Amino acid sequence: MDLNLSGRHALVFGASEGIGQASALELALLGADVTVVARRRATLESVVADLPQVAAGQRHGYRVADDAQPQALEAMLTELVAERPVQVLVNNSGGPPGGRAIEADANAFLAAFQQHLLANHARLQAVLPGMRAGGWGRVVNIVSTSVYEPIPNLGVSNTTRGAVASWAKTLSRELGPEGITVNNVLPGYTRTARLDHIIKDRMAANGGSEDEALAAIASGVPVRRVAQASEVAAAVAFLASPAAGYITGVSLAVDGGRMQSI
Repeated sequence: MDLNLSGRHALVFGASEGIGQASALELALLGADVTVVARRRATLESVVADLPQVAAGQRHGYRVADDAQPQALEAMLTELVAERPVQVLVNNSGGPPGGRAIEADANAFLAAFQQHLLANHARLQAVLPGMRAGGWGRVVNIVSTSVYEPIPNLGVSNTTRGAVASWAKTLSRELGPEGITVNNVLPGYTRTARLDHIIKDRMAANGGSEDEALAAIASGVPVRRVAQASEVAAAVAFLASPAAGYITGVSLAVDGGRMQSI
């Protein structure tokens, strides 16, 4: 199986922690040169320092950007791709605040669409010329299982994630003839900062300890545990690899079998 990404440049967003950071690590282990992006410079410096160098000449770096500032994001991307084309793009961003869709105002939807759909689109448009020039590209979006099954009390997120999945499916058909694949990874319950917030909310609502709240969450998953970020990142790395060249337009759930849909 060809998993070698040596000589490829991977751009990973939301890489300061969680699934983004784990994805950067897995891509580096496959030989890619990795550029990580997030808002916190000091954290990114630490992430880059920990990325392995397994291939000759492999080099890593970081850029600071905020999805809520589209003009600055576009300027950063323009500068980055002028220095070196990107062959692997990992779109990843934290989810919108919780709450019912019916109670969300328009600004909440607009902010979520900017952070996810529009930021993803700006990133893709920036790196696309380099992918086209090389006749090879991988776009992997970290989304949510709400693409298939809306999650209660995440109305804005459910709506936005569905739009991202439809965007990705459309792009997979448009870009497939050019050797560029576009796929989504849908994490289930994963031990990240977002899950920590969910656990705290459950403790506040139901009482009990953190371990009890986590056990209650895991009881609804067939494998009876939550995922580690590295397990989601493994799916990201595979979809970014040469071996996945005939896989495009899919939304791959990494959820321990939690979803009930086929």
